[in-house]
Amino acid sequence: MNSVVLLFFWIIGITCITFIGSWYARRYQRPDLLIALYVTFILIAQILAVKVSAFDLGFKTFFVPSGVLVFSVTFLITDIVNEKFGRKATHRMILIAFITQVAMVAFLWLGTKLTPAPFWGLQPAWEDIFGVVPRITLASWIAFLVSENADAFVFDWFKKITKGRQLWMRNVISTIPALLLDTLIFIPIAFGGQMPLWTLIVGQTTLKWLVGVVNIPFMYFNRWIFNKNEDQKMTEISEVMETVEGK
Repeated sequence: MNSVVLLFFWIIGITCITFIGSWYARRYQRPDLLIALYVTFILIAQILAVKVSAFDLGFKTFFVPSGVLVFSVTFLITDIVNEKFGRKATHRMILIAFITQVAMVAFLWLGTKLTPAPFWGLQPAWEDIFGVVPRITLASWIAFLVSENADAFVFDWFKKITKGRQLWMRNVISTIPALLLDTLIFIPIAFGGQMPLWTLIVGQTTLKWLVGVVNIPFMYFNRWIFNKNEDQKMTEISEVMETVEGK
């Protein structure tokens, strides 16, 4: 399949999943499902980071860790939770995701060290994919904690100084620099001395920013989902007030 088409459907598909989380948050006034999706995306991105893929966008081919497309959407979820439940709830979600990453790595390491059955010949392939690579793991954790928390701080700060206006601007101002920060931390630590760093940095940053820009209208749609009931309630209240005044 053409890389551009695959990339488009990948981004749209992953991003649309956030609508379910937003609907759940509106329905139950809790971020549970958004947190679950966030954790899932983070864990998937960490596993996919092992594979470096080529994305041909027509004008240039970029080489990036496969997890970049999934990981980039986590910043959308961070902003959604920040918008609806505040910065403290966002930091708690980030902490939860970090703890799950540590747990996943620990159990993958234990599972890899188990002696394979003599008739199971996939141990080398398993170790290549799921074996814990200390550098990639460390780089992933550091980059995750710094970039995700930075995004949460900047989003909340910009929301305060704009008094809740300019959603697209705080989405961009918080996400785009945070995505670059994540790349500048992760790539050198994970692949320094092993792979062409500048090629990976340019490729990863370009695709992350592409996902970040595509996510802007989805941020608005998620907020619309949040506010749908509130708008309906305000309309009902206005109708009641008009009826009372008319009497």
